[in-house]
Amino acid sequence: MAKKSFNEKLYNSKDLPKIEYIGYDNKMAKRFGAGNMLIAAPIEYDEVMKQIPKGKLVTSDKIRAFLARKHGADFTCQLTAGIFINIVAHASREREKAGSSDITPYWRTLKKTGELNEKYPEGIDQHKFLLEIEGHEIIQKGKRYFVKDYEKAQHEL
Repeated sequence: MAKKSFNEKLYNSKDLPKIEYIGYDNKMAKRFGAGNMLIAAPIEYDEVMKQIPKGKLVTSDKIRAFLARKHGADFTCQLTAGIFINIVAHASREREKAGSSDITPYWRTLKKTGELNEKYPEGIDQHKFLLEIEGHEIIQKGKRYFVKDYEKAQHEL
Protein backbone atom coordinates (compact mmCIF):
# COMPACT_ATOMS: atom_id res chain seq x y z
CA MET A 1 0.00 0.00 0.00
CA ALA A 2 1.39 3.41 -0.99
CA LYS A 3 2.23 5.93 1.69
CA LYS A 4 -0.37 8.70 2.01
CA SER A 5 0.59 12.17 0.86
CA PHE A 6 0.42 15.00 3.36
CA ASN A 7 -2.63 16.37 1.55
CA GLU A 8 -4.38 13.02 1.90
CA LYS A 9 -3.60 13.15 5.62
CA LEU A 10 -4.83 16.75 5.81
CA TYR A 11 -8.23 15.91 4.34
CA ASN A 12 -8.66 12.61 6.18
CA SER A 13 -10.55 13.70 9.26
CA LYS A 14 -11.79 10.23 10.24
CA ASP A 15 -14.04 10.77 13.28
CA LEU A 16 -12.60 14.18 14.12
CA PRO A 17 -13.27 16.59 15.66
CA LYS A 18 -14.19 14.87 18.88
CA ILE A 19 -14.16 15.76 22.55
CA GLU A 20 -12.98 13.30 25.17
CA TYR A 21 -13.40 13.73 28.88
CA ILE A 22 -10.14 13.39 30.81
CA GLY A 23 -10.87 12.61 34.46
CA TYR A 24 -8.69 13.68 37.36
CA ASP A 25 -7.71 10.05 37.92
CA ASN A 26 -6.46 9.70 34.33
CA LYS A 27 -2.67 9.64 33.81
CA MET A 28 -3.06 12.30 31.09
CA ALA A 29 -4.65 14.72 33.56
CA LYS A 30 -1.33 15.22 35.34
CA ARG A 31 0.29 16.34 32.10
CA PHE A 32 -2.54 18.10 30.24
CA GLY A 33 -5.16 18.81 32.87
CA ALA A 34 -8.59 17.36 33.48
CA GLY A 35 -11.75 18.25 31.62
CA ASN A 36 -13.09 18.11 28.10
CA MET A 37 -10.21 17.72 25.63
CA LEU A 38 -10.72 18.49 21.96
CA ILE A 39 -9.00 16.49 19.27
CA ALA A 40 -9.55 18.75 16.28
CA ALA A 41 -9.40 17.62 12.66
CA PRO A 42 -6.21 18.40 10.71
CA ILE A 43 -8.14 20.60 8.24
CA GLU A 44 -9.25 22.84 11.12
CA TYR A 45 -5.62 23.77 11.80
CA ASP A 46 -5.19 24.55 8.11
CA GLU A 47 -8.27 26.81 8.14
CA VAL A 48 -6.94 28.80 11.12
CA MET A 49 -3.38 29.02 9.78
CA LYS A 50 -4.67 30.40 6.46
CA GLN A 51 -6.16 33.37 8.37
CA ILE A 52 -2.80 34.73 9.53
CA PRO A 53 -1.93 37.78 7.39
CA LYS A 54 1.52 38.74 6.17
CA GLY A 55 3.56 40.39 8.94
CA LYS A 56 1.53 38.69 11.67
CA LEU A 57 2.24 35.55 13.68
CA VAL A 58 0.38 33.03 15.77
CA THR A 59 1.58 30.41 18.23
CA SER A 60 0.40 26.83 18.40
CA ASP A 61 -1.10 27.37 21.86
CA LYS A 62 -3.20 30.30 20.56
CA ILE A 63 -4.56 28.09 17.78
CA ARG A 64 -5.32 25.35 20.28
CA ALA A 65 -7.15 27.77 22.59
CA PHE A 66 -9.17 29.15 19.66
CA LEU A 67 -10.24 25.67 18.54
CA ALA A 68 -11.12 24.65 22.11
CA ARG A 69 -13.38 27.73 22.44
CA LYS A 70 -14.93 27.04 19.03
CA HIS A 71 -15.90 23.52 20.10
CA GLY A 72 -16.77 24.29 23.73
CA ALA A 73 -13.88 22.23 25.12
CA ASP A 74 -11.63 23.05 28.06
CA PHE A 75 -8.42 22.48 26.11
CA THR A 76 -7.03 20.88 22.97
CA CYS A 77 -4.75 17.87 22.71
CA GLN A 78 -1.17 19.14 22.47
CA LEU A 79 0.17 16.00 20.83
CA THR A 80 -2.27 15.87 17.93
CA ALA A 81 -2.02 19.66 17.50
CA GLY A 82 1.73 19.39 16.90
CA ILE A 83 1.27 16.52 14.47
CA PHE A 84 -1.54 18.25 12.57
CA ILE A 85 0.28 21.61 12.33
CA ASN A 86 3.21 19.72 10.83
CA ILE A 87 0.87 17.98 8.35
CA VAL A 88 -0.54 21.40 7.34
CA ALA A 89 2.97 22.71 6.65
CA HIS A 90 4.04 19.74 4.56
CA ALA A 91 0.71 19.59 2.69
CA SER A 92 1.08 23.26 1.76
CA ARG A 93 4.61 22.62 0.51
CA GLU A 94 3.35 19.64 -1.54
CA ARG A 95 0.75 21.86 -3.20
CA GLU A 96 3.31 24.59 -3.83
CA LYS A 97 5.71 22.11 -5.48
CA ALA A 98 2.83 20.87 -7.66
CA GLY A 99 2.25 24.44 -8.88
CA SER A 100 -0.82 25.22 -6.81
CA SER A 101 -1.52 28.72 -5.58
CA ASP A 102 -3.41 27.26 -2.58
CA ILE A 103 -0.64 27.91 -0.07
CA THR A 104 -1.06 27.95 3.70
CA PRO A 105 1.41 30.40 5.27
CA TYR A 106 2.51 27.80 7.81
CA TRP A 107 5.73 29.69 8.60
CA ARG A 108 3.64 32.29 10.46
CA THR A 109 2.76 29.63 13.06
CA LEU A 110 5.36 29.34 15.81
CA LYS A 111 5.76 27.08 18.78
CA LYS A 112 4.29 28.27 22.09
CA THR A 113 7.23 30.49 23.09
CA GLY A 114 7.85 32.05 19.68
CA GLU A 115 10.27 29.31 18.70
CA LEU A 116 10.77 28.26 15.08
CA ASN A 117 9.69 24.75 14.13
CA GLU A 118 12.51 22.45 13.01
CA LYS A 119 9.95 19.97 11.63
CA TYR A 120 8.61 22.35 8.98
CA PRO A 121 9.58 21.70 5.33
CA GLU A 122 13.33 22.18 4.80
CA GLY A 123 13.82 22.76 8.53
CA ILE A 124 14.90 25.80 10.53
CA ASP A 125 16.83 27.48 7.70
CA GLN A 126 13.74 27.68 5.47
CA HIS A 127 11.48 28.70 8.35
CA LYS A 128 13.93 31.45 9.29
CA PHE A 129 14.22 32.61 5.66
CA LEU A 130 10.45 32.86 5.15
CA LEU A 131 9.98 34.83 8.37
CA GLU A 132 12.84 37.22 7.60
CA ILE A 133 11.35 37.93 4.16
CA GLU A 134 8.26 39.18 5.99
CA GLY A 135 10.33 41.45 8.24
CA HIS A 136 10.69 39.39 11.40
CA GLU A 137 13.98 39.34 13.28
CA ILE A 138 15.21 35.90 14.29
CA ILE A 139 17.39 35.43 17.35
CA GLN A 140 19.32 32.36 18.41
CA LYS A 141 19.35 31.06 21.98
CA GLY A 142 21.69 28.09 22.21
CA LYS A 143 20.65 25.71 19.45
CA ARG A 144 17.12 27.10 19.18
CA TYR A 145 15.74 30.00 17.13
CA PHE A 146 13.00 32.46 18.10
CA VAL A 147 11.22 35.43 16.58
CA LYS A 148 12.31 38.51 18.51
CA ASP A 149 9.34 40.21 20.19
CA TYR A 150 6.93 37.75 18.56
CA GLU A 151 4.19 38.85 20.96
CA LYS A 152 4.01 42.26 19.24
CA ALA A 153 3.20 40.60 15.91
CA GLN A 154 0.61 38.13 17.23
CA HIS A 155 -2.61 37.90 15.28
CA GLU A 156 -5.71 37.73 17.45
CA LEU A 157 -7.97 34.78 16.77
